Amino acid sequence: MTFSLTVLGSNAAIPANNRNLSAHLLNANERFFLIDCGEGTQFQLKKYHFSFQRIKHVFISHLHGDHFFGLIGLLNSMHLLGRKEALHLYAPAMLYEIINIQLEVSQTTLNYPFIFHPLRMEQYDLILEQERISVHSFPLRHSIPACGFVFREKNQPRRVREPRSYAYCSDTTYSEKIIPYVQEVGLLYHEATFMQDRAVAAADKFHSTAIEAATIALKARAKKLLIGHFSARYEDIGPLLAEARSVFAEADAAEEGVAINI
Repeated sequence: MTFSLTVLGSNAAIPANNRNLSAHLLNANERFFLIDCGEGTQFQLKKYHFSFQRIKHVFISHLHGDHFFGLIGLLNSMHLLGRKEALHLYAPAMLYEIINIQLEVSQTTLNYPFIFHPLRMEQYDLILEQERISVHSFPLRHSIPACGFVFREKNQPRRVREPRSYAYCSDTTYSEKIIPYVQEVGLLYHEATFMQDRAVAAADKFHSTAIEAATIALKARAKKLLIGHFSARYEDIGPLLAEARSVFAEADAAEEGVAINI
């Protein structure tokens, strides 16, 4: 059974250095979950040969533009391509109004059911439960309300393999309060916008360094760490990865378009 992650965008704030804006696609047994949707996400989906119409659930961590400005374009493309199946969106409550305004001014009525699930931003919350997977949101510490998400396979009868899991920690300053929510996940994605020499700037902007991301992975006993959301100041992300690995050996840097089996 497939349980794999494809990073569609790994840069922070603006596209730069051939890196796009935040978006991850999780394939859980051919059920596709889109996590964040920065500008250009639909182009990345096409580039890496993923069908828009196979995405049934979209999760938006917070309302900074580099995490959701691609959403209305994707919703409209699904509409123009004749989608009929319902789409579920899990996001901060204000996004519902933003989307409705965009649809209203463009005189667009979506062909498909659009089901909005407002996130409760300040608590650990079960937001989706299916036969084989559950999804929880949890609070992050950022300059505006923000959530992380953790996807966990459920135990199945007579299954030999340990259930797999993936946690997504988008924009956040260093906070050990998230550790209980991501304890022992198979893959932890944690933003690493800056190197450690810019730790003060990271804290001021409510972001994290590569070493701080690795420290969370170590204390949470994650199996693997994936760092991303890189500042445009870094053309080469090798030094960020080296810093992360100095604390947590099982660390990798997000590489767009490469499937990671969890």
